[in-house]
Amino acid sequence: MATVAIDVRHLGDFGYGTYIRNLIRAIGELERELQFVLIARPGRVGELGPLPANFRMVEYPREDSGWLENIAFPLFVRGLGIDLVHIPINNVPVLMPKPYIVTIHDMSSLVFDYGSDTRDRMHLWRFRRGLSRADCVIAVSGATRRDVLNLMNLPPDHVRQIYNAIDPGFLDIEPDEKKRREVLDRYQVNYPYILYAGSVNPRKNVARIVEALALLRQDLVEHPRYKDLRLIIIGDQMSKFPGLRRAVHQSRVNEVVRFLGFVKREELKVFYQSAEAFVFPSLYEGFGLPPLEAMSLGTPVVTSGVSALPEVVGDAAMIVKPENVFDIARGIREVLLDERLRADLIVRGHAQVKRFSWYDTARQVLQTYRDVLAGR
Repeated sequence: MATVAIDVRHLGDFGYGTYIRNLIRAIGELERELQFVLIARPGRVGELGPLPANFRMVEYPREDSGWLENIAFPLFVRGLGIDLVHIPINNVPVLMPKPYIVTIHDMSSLVFDYGSDTRDRMHLWRFRRGLSRADCVIAVSGATRRDVLNLMNLPPDHVRQIYNAIDPGFLDIEPDEKKRREVLDRYQVNYPYILYAGSVNPRKNVARIVEALALLRQDLVEHPRYKDLRLIIIGDQMSKFPGLRRAVHQSRVNEVVRFLGFVKREELKVFYQSAEAFVFPSLYEGFGLPPLEAMSLGTPVVTSGVSALPEVVGDAAMIVKPENVFDIARGIREVLLDERLRADLIVRGHAQVKRFSWYDTARQVLQTYRDVLAGR
């Protein structure tokens, strides 16, 4: 029976790791005929837990950065004697042997960061080469698939849309009321708040949430509950994006914006559950898991009507124009003050989350493996 190798070196990453862990666990429950070789970093082979007998782990000592990897990793793969390789992020070595499949999570590096210097041109060349040589490209949303087709000029049958889903491990965490109160007390949160969780790079548009909060507080100054409304921002790499703190200062909301940095998953779940609304006005998303996470926990969502977000949230969120601070403020205001709307969004949110399943994802990925192995 054919053997498929999967590069799992990004198993510990926040976003890519969620994809790798859940895909492999679902495949492990569904598939017994194909054989799998998981290529992992040293010391990380046990992180997936017990797997069926048709899985084996091999260690590869190098990361996937640096030009030497364009030669070293392909040589390593050739020595495994496998029939197909799945690279779960678009970082394909130049000399990667075929056949191989690539999962593309978004095109942000081209949409936002592409410039004209030599490094950017080489990035674009390698990015395009990795996708164009692949026997199949898996795009995690319809919007990402369209971006790949439009920007890479690939044939439509070369790119398949296969959705992501929420990490079941996140949903399994169920803090009781006492633990929830302990978490909020530890962070001294005793006020109503809107929440943002995720990366804080500029395309996430977090500064406009800050500006929208400044507008909202003017409108709600007499409101019995929301006159003390605040914003909690949970995200990493704050120091790399000083523009966000400048936005807080310029909007004169220093006292009502909290930056919490990284928090544990069980604490993050408490912050989701206790928020008045989850606000996610991103300018671009390849998929967009945080809104689904908020919906799964019964928190109303305000998000953008751009890129993959409309297909992910469906009719279960308040859609706003991400470039318009007044529209973001309007969306948050309506979700806070319209009780019927809040209740409707919560019910729709629970239903929307159920549309996405790692078992569905794994079945489609397995079919893609078989189609490539069969030469289709």
